[in-house]
Amino acid sequence: MRTAVLELVRAAESALERNRARLDDLNVFPVPDGDTGTNMLFTVRAVTEALQQSVAKSDRVGLADEVAHAALLGARGNSGVILSQIVRGASDALAGAERLDATTVAEALRRASDEAYAAVQEPVEGTILTAIRALADEAETRTALDLPQLFAELVRRGDEAVEQTRDQLEVLRKAGVVDAGAAGLVEIVRGIAAHIAGEPLPDVVEVERLAPEAVHQEASRFRYCTVFVVEGEGLDASALERELTPLGDSLLVVGDATALKAHVHTDDPGAALRAGTALGVIERVEIGNMHVQSAQREDRLATQTGLDEGRKTAVVAVVAGEGNRRLFESMGATGVVDGGETMNPSTEELLEAIEGTRAAEAVVLANNDNVVLAARQAARLAKIPVHVVPSSSIQAGLAAMLAYEPTAGAETNAVAMEETAAAVATGAVTVASRAVSVDGMQVARGAYLGLAEGEPVAGGTSFATVADSVVERLLAEPRDVLTFITGEEEPELGPLLARVAERHPELELEVHPGGQPHYPLLIAAE
Repeated sequence: MRTAVLELVRAAESALERNRARLDDLNVFPVPDGDTGTNMLFTVRAVTEALQQSVAKSDRVGLADEVAHAALLGARGNSGVILSQIVRGASDALAGAERLDATTVAEALRRASDEAYAAVQEPVEGTILTAIRALADEAETRTALDLPQLFAELVRRGDEAVEQTRDQLEVLRKAGVVDAGAAGLVEIVRGIAAHIAGEPLPDVVEVERLAPEAVHQEASRFRYCTVFVVEGEGLDASALERELTPLGDSLLVVGDATALKAHVHTDDPGAALRAGTALGVIERVEIGNMHVQSAQREDRLATQTGLDEGRKTAVVAVVAGEGNRRLFESMGATGVVDGGETMNPSTEELLEAIEGTRAAEAVVLANNDNVVLAARQAARLAKIPVHVVPSSSIQAGLAAMLAYEPTAGAETNAVAMEETAAAVATGAVTVASRAVSVDGMQVARGAYLGLAEGEPVAGGTSFATVADSVVERLLAEPRDVLTFITGEEEPELGPLLARVAERHPELELEVHPGGQPHYPLLIAAE
């Protein structure tokens, strides 16, 4: 049974992966931060990873619990949290079913719809909520069909429901787009339908260029999208909801007595974290600056849709980690080359990326000292003016992107970007590949090693202790923003972030999944 469920989830994941960019571009509600497709994909991917490690091979109830729990913990963003409740409702219904037929699917979709609506304080039609209810309604009229026929009808009805969202929500009507969350849900159903029918996924439909109204959207009145999990015993979702309600909007608190997932748009993420720690242990913290994300989405789409006809200079960045790739792309990088520590790209790869931008001029962000030489060689070989910014880390490269001006020349951009990169203080936590001495203390091979500006400053077996030491070293001078970028082996940041918020209430915190190897955590202080 586990294998069968895993195959269905993989089909859903594949469908979202193929459509992620399109869904991100459609994202204008509740805020235009351009991440709906990504958030839904990561939520489903968390279920895939849990099933791959599951030992509940034939226990339906145990398997359903694992799926629901994985979706809850892995949920990202507003769309991901609502999707986790859709998964929870469907899983609960399927756990008690003796057989999988059209009637069972209808019951699962109805339960999913009920859970999704219950999770939202003020349900809005023309969203993923409308789509899941439409699917449940359709399934309940098709219980005589076999599963391939049923899912074909669900895809048809889902596409209709998605198209109808364009006129159900004013912000979508003005932007001329459909709801990204609803579209993502139907892609999940499309992937499952293709798997059940034994057919390949259909080609991704090319959508027409987004109109200016869809690109230029007003940002949320709150700055930070804050998401975290609280784990403990006897947790009260209503109590946490009451504490978070005064802090912002788009509030969601879902889960059970042992684990709650909270999502809120707020100007005070520190206060939100403190509300969580008052109830239990917080984990899986994500804090994103939605104003920056909205601006980045607008810049990216303006370039893609041809609305930014004045673009003169493109950026090529050397990046390790899928999350970091998306961060750079969202900030306007048009060429991203895989590379970094122990995996330096060749001059040829960099040259191909430069030429692939088709821009009049280009800037290359090295993001690693070992890449600078190859980048400069590629710049000399390029047929267009290219300037290299010798950024020594991903953190410095991201800071440099804040100074990027597409309409300016490469030389002007390079000067501004290098100055901005130099102003950021960088830290990291890695695993020592050999024994290291830090201030007279021996750090064994395999222990955590904390770096500040590239120099060892702390070490030991406790990630939290080492990371805390790095943070305090970076904050020895006054700083306004502290950004955490989690690695391929994502560490638990909850306790660390809670301490930072308590000690430095004036500090703005951001957390992003980077996915870089070798470094569980990268830190930037600005």
